[in-house]
Amino acid sequence: MKNLILSIFPGIDILGKAFEEEGYCVVRGPDKLWGGDIKIFHPPTNVFEGIIGGPPCQEFSPLRWVNKGKPAKWGNLIPEFERVVAEAQPEWFVMENTKRAPLPSIPGYQVDPTLYNNRWLGHVQNRIHRFSFGSRDGLKLIYDIALFENPEWAARVCASGSQKPGALRHETNKLRFHGWKTAAGLRQSLRLQGLPEDLLDDAPFTLKGKHGVIGNAVAWPMAQVLAKAVKRATNQCV
Repeated sequence: MKNLILSIFPGIDILGKAFEEEGYCVVRGPDKLWGGDIKIFHPPTNVFEGIIGGPPCQEFSPLRWVNKGKPAKWGNLIPEFERVVAEAQPEWFVMENTKRAPLPSIPGYQVDPTLYNNRWLGHVQNRIHRFSFGSRDGLKLIYDIALFENPEWAARVCASGSQKPGALRHETNKLRFHGWKTAAGLRQSLRLQGLPEDLLDDAPFTLKGKHGVIGNAVAWPMAQVLAKAVKRATNQCV
């Protein structure tokens, strides 16, 4: 069905909100954050035009090695993403993850993977995601890019409320980070993600929990660019 898409591993679903902004109707699948379990979820076949989602990235994060190889809480859930796509048989899908994560592989779909940095849009946060766009016809996405990077920068906001260490070598214009233990740190994380500072004011999370869901989300400017690129590639522009 045109314009009806399924969002899996949604979290607070910043990615889904960007697709809604482009006119899509987004159905949100189960998420551990809200007591759901993707492993027992089975979508209907040939109902959704597209599927979007970002399986937990901790399994592929370099911070696992920094933390002495501590096991990731949820493990590798990319096979669950692949299973849901295979069952739903959408026209296209997008999987978001880190650059170290394996590409999704689903029979009948060709995958166009792209590494994309939030700073390429002129924003401050240095944040790289891999967007893997899959379609039956091998469509390619064309992403918007700014003419110049912002000379000021900040390292990637992490779910722990900290920032990714060693993101860039040159620290001349690096922003000072406040950390997750203060309200100022939360406001800064939201700004760096391109989100309103009051976004989670009424959310039922602790301060540390709010940092967690913000750090796990796709940066809003990148989510907007991705949704626009998918809409162009699938001929949904008006």
